[in-house]
Amino acid sequence: MTPKLELCNVSQTFPTRKGRVTALEDCSLTIQAREFVTIVGPSGCGKSTLMSIAAGLDKPTHGSVLVNGKPAGPPGPERSVVFQAFALFPSMTVVQNIEFGLKIAKIDKAERRARVAEQLSLMGLEQFGSAFPHELSGGMKQRVAIARALVVRPDILLMDEPFGALDAQTRALLQEEVSRLRRDMNYTVVFITHSVEEAVYLADRVVVMTKRPGRIKKSIDIPASSAWRAHNIEEAMGFQEFSDLRQEVWHLVREEISGV
Repeated sequence: MTPKLELCNVSQTFPTRKGRVTALEDCSLTIQAREFVTIVGPSGCGKSTLMSIAAGLDKPTHGSVLVNGKPAGPPGPERSVVFQAFALFPSMTVVQNIEFGLKIAKIDKAERRARVAEQLSLMGLEQFGSAFPHELSGGMKQRVAIARALVVRPDILLMDEPFGALDAQTRALLQEEVSRLRRDMNYTVVFITHSVEEAVYLADRVVVMTKRPGRIKKSIDIPASSAWRAHNIEEAMGFQEFSDLRQEVWHLVREEISGV
């Protein structure tokens, strides 16, 4: 079966005043259709750089990116990105923000309305369609950003620490929302996070990166049959299996942070 997304021997270097810095070195990652992959690693290990390359926002110094077995090229509607910064247009309403990509794609008005209504319902935003970003909480803004990414019906959803700026309570609620989307809609998702618990809770597979220059250290499969998957994250953390997986991932990350 042809993978949905492949990063093939990707390396990335950047010029600095002290010479060139290697952010990523020979990273290869294969992601199948409908797989939810989380990526964790030490700060500065190149997680966001890897995401930008996967999205087509940056071109790697070496290596290639394939979508459905073909060279990915520049950004397009088959890959949607959700960032930590909500990146909403402040002068547009919720509805206008969500439908922006559809207008760019020249989707007709009736279809735009139907898709936007679907996303408003899916993300619990029905009462906020005419609101502007400054009138929304951080959690609501991120719901709008996710709806805007999903409304174009991408093949791949790329999420770069989307909950990093949110308070703990809002973060937990959105983790549950994304987990529900994962179960119900079968998107192919690549999700970067600093939280080991979040990585284990959401993923089919956790990918751990080394410290800079970032490489793929290990991939850990998360069993689909795990009993804790039917629970929210606070309850899930009470299961021994969840605790064991969390400890395994954290041990790998800690090795890179401590240099042991």
